[in-house]
Amino acid sequence: MQPLTPQNIESELSYAYLHAVASAAGMACEICGRHEDNAGADARIVAWAPFQNGGYKTEVELKIQLKATVKTPTLIGDRFSYPFKGIKRYDDLRAESLAIPRILVVLFLPTDSQAWIDHSEEALLLRRCAYWVSLRGADPSTNDSTQTIYIPTTQKFDVKGLAHLMASLSRDVVPSYARVREDDE
Repeated sequence: MQPLTPQNIESELSYAYLHAVASAAGMACEICGRHEDNAGADARIVAWAPFQNGGYKTEVELKIQLKATVKTPTLIGDRFSYPFKGIKRYDDLRAESLAIPRILVVLFLPTDSQAWIDHSEEALLLRRCAYWVSLRGADPSTNDSTQTIYIPTTQKFDVKGLAHLMASLSRDVVPSYARVREDDE
């Protein structure tokens, strides 16, 4: 068996990050099967009431498409520019007809792989941060392979952000993609 490639390691760290955040938030997190993966969902998170400022739903579910990158994100205004590869996946994520909402979570890792993770008796440290964006309602791509998307810097994928997102879903508030105006680019 061959050792994991750097891209495989990045991917595995994104799953570890997702699972750690969901677990710390008191939510269930599981990896999706092959068929859901083919439809743009790598993982699923389920949360149960009570939700802070929650709505009438007592159980909500969210599907996640995970990405990880060592490329330093370009900041445009208050958003990161991210080249999303795979137009079929992009179209899966932007669909408005899905019963279970989907988001994209991107983990930005340091460029030096030796800095990705550190541990001691005091801490297990995974460096950098993941951010999320809903592509629901985004415009169709005019490209065949890559679509530039914009991820708000305020949408950190952390315990607080995930709890807020799930509370919104319990009120039937499903996030949509916020288009970037041309003068913002």
